[in-house]
Amino acid sequence: MFLKEWKGVLGMNARVVEYINKSNSPEAIRLANNKLATKKALHRLGLSTPRLYATLSSRQELRRFRWTKLPASFVLKPSSSYGGGGVVVIFGRNKKGEWVKADKTAVFIPELRRHVMDILDGDFSSGNVPDTALFEQRVKIDQVLKPLSIKGIPDIRLLIYNGVPVMAMLRLATEESGGRANLHAGGIGVGIDLSLGITTTAIHHGKLIDTLPGKRQPIAGVRIPYWNDILHLSVRAAQAIGLSYAGVDIAIDRDDGPMVLEINARPGLEIQVANLAPLRLRLRRVEGLPPSSVEKKIRLAKELFGAELEHEIEELSGRMVLGVEETVEIIDSHGETIKVAAKVDTGAWRTAIDQKLAEKLGLSSEVLEHRHVQSALGEQVRPVIKLTMKVRGQKITTEAFIADRKNLTYDMILGRRDLRGFLVDPAKRSKNENTYP
Repeated sequence: MFLKEWKGVLGMNARVVEYINKSNSPEAIRLANNKLATKKALHRLGLSTPRLYATLSSRQELRRFRWTKLPASFVLKPSSSYGGGGVVVIFGRNKKGEWVKADKTAVFIPELRRHVMDILDGDFSSGNVPDTALFEQRVKIDQVLKPLSIKGIPDIRLLIYNGVPVMAMLRLATEESGGRANLHAGGIGVGIDLSLGITTTAIHHGKLIDTLPGKRQPIAGVRIPYWNDILHLSVRAAQAIGLSYAGVDIAIDRDDGPMVLEINARPGLEIQVANLAPLRLRLRRVEGLPPSSVEKKIRLAKELFGAELEHEIEELSGRMVLGVEETVEIIDSHGETIKVAAKVDTGAWRTAIDQKLAEKLGLSSEVLEHRHVQSALGEQVRPVIKLTMKVRGQKITTEAFIADRKNLTYDMILGRRDLRGFLVDPAKRSKNENTYP
């Protein structure tokens, strides 16, 4: 499914903006737009943010600044930029002792000094208003998320409304995005199940994808570390700034755990496409809720949006949502049906059935052809048979491989060739009863 197909379904952004405009006071918006002021407000409540090494708010301070006191890695950013503008990430030092970026290019003090002057002049702030330069801790990527992000730190965007998390998205850096977790620059947006903290659907340039571009690394089904801590941190951060509607960006440092990167009073709306769910419907469900504890608000979010996600997707898209394991009814050579527990495998193109099961059902005698395939065991020759089956009541006639699966968990896998008309939620597991043992 492409992004353009969802624009008709999710064409309610103007109405979502209504919530933004009426929810936040001008004072809270100004506070959120100032990263330094935001950091101080969060620290007063003991909420974690990247450590601040130095601030420069004038050319006098810049002239006196001792660059040697900066650590080997750091981030230089404007205090009031929007959308990641003006951010320079120093990843460390090379063998010559020079600071380097993610692509190993060296960065020297004169270049950094010019960049600071651009920040001070307001080149990255709204309305070109003079700004402050911040030097802060570079977050080091958590080991669980490291395989997913290329030359950059992934972050988690949570939308908070009325103190309730209503939607979440993991943003991944790519080669194309230059190490920035920015969707407009070529980054990847990945929906997150609010209840489980597990990645679901992923979008890249408006298209749904299953794996990282140019790689076989699956994106869905990853459990985000510290999920409950992240939910609590995001709600408390929005409250600290006084925002009723907020996009809270959180990164997970491999040593320090979750920390707030920034808070947005007017967050973008790509998050609803990554989740394949309309945002406005969720906002309406938590509008006007009475004050309650953070714990109760988070529990409510999990009950409302973890359980309701599948229903929303099916209702809006007209497609049933499959789990990683489904009951398949195979119709044998005599027209009888037998239930089989099958693995839904979006990484495989063609459906495959175990050799002994095919023989039991009388299917192996009608081979259409033999095909050479490349598998984990090397090149193999596999028979292809005609197969008729039912998945969630839908009858499918296809061509399937016969394979030796005696040492594998499932006697059958459903390939993506036969998943047209369905969506797949890797966080969902179906209960299979009375299936072929």
